[in-house]
Amino acid sequence: MRVLGIETSCDETGVALFDTERGLVADALHSQVAMHAEYGGVVPELASRDHTRRLLPLIEDVLNDAGITRHELDAIAYTAGPGLVGALMVGASTAHGMARALDIPVLGVHHMEGHLLAPMLEEDAPAFPFVALLVSGGHTQLVRVDGIGRYQLLGESVDDAAGEAFDKTAKMLGLDYPGGPLVAALAERGDPARWRFPRPMTDRPGMDFSFSGLKTHTLTAIRKLEANNALDEQARADIARAFEDAVVDTLAIKCRRALDVTGLKRLVVAGGVSANRRLRERLERETEKRGARAYYPRGRFCTDNGAMIAYAGAQRLLAGERDQIGIMQAVPRWPMEQLEPPTGAPL
Repeated sequence: MRVLGIETSCDETGVALFDTERGLVADALHSQVAMHAEYGGVVPELASRDHTRRLLPLIEDVLNDAGITRHELDAIAYTAGPGLVGALMVGASTAHGMARALDIPVLGVHHMEGHLLAPMLEEDAPAFPFVALLVSGGHTQLVRVDGIGRYQLLGESVDDAAGEAFDKTAKMLGLDYPGGPLVAALAERGDPARWRFPRPMTDRPGMDFSFSGLKTHTLTAIRKLEANNALDEQARADIARAFEDAVVDTLAIKCRRALDVTGLKRLVVAGGVSANRRLRERLERETEKRGARAYYPRGRFCTDNGAMIAYAGAQRLLAGERDQIGIMQAVPRWPMEQLEPPTGAPL
């Protein structure tokens, strides 16, 4: 089955072709980061318009790279949510229009299920069951995964997601959008011994997260330095390091708890923040201590992309799932625990 995957949930237009026999055949991505940087964050209307401009040319690029025509496609998968509703509608309407014209199945895919399954695109893919840390600008969740659609939520952020906290801290430090990579780069020059910021919700049992208090603590430290005219470049780097260390430690502590509680030996880490170097190094140490192993998608598949949607969609399409003709899905808020296992062939 040759499945075209379409991702338009936020500020990246992603398209990919996944072949269930050959694997990932081709993929392309357009990022809107430069456009939104002028405004310090994603502007939903601009995001939708840019998806509309970019999507069809990207589809043509992917098909050309794969050496096939659209008439050789067997199915189309698209991101149905969660995300910005206008952006989701661009992908949904395009997918349904193409599928109707080509008389092939079409299926809306859960965005976070795509992230969760992204490491399956690698040659050394993890086997079920495993613990997954989904950590991005919009989500921070720990999930026990026993198979596709068999998810148990272990913990999640009760306020800001980790990636959102990175972006807000970047703005406090006068950095551009998106802030996560810039905070990490600044932290490389920071002194880890100057400050120790709190590790929120690690002094109590459970696997939920909270980064709102850490964000406030960071802002207080910055304002104190500003009041004393001491917020120089080194101080900014030191704050970035203290903030990053606090986030990394918090995520690692919760992952350790999840592995201990479940008794599992595989940890999947996905989402934009999974590309953070310090986080990967810390999780490698934590899993090695437990005789466990961490798995990640390759760098370009950490952020939103069409490949993860094509793969996730292919697994459910193989089991016989598909949208009803003419009924598009665009679900801005969609808890992943509402997903169910495919009803067809076991996966």
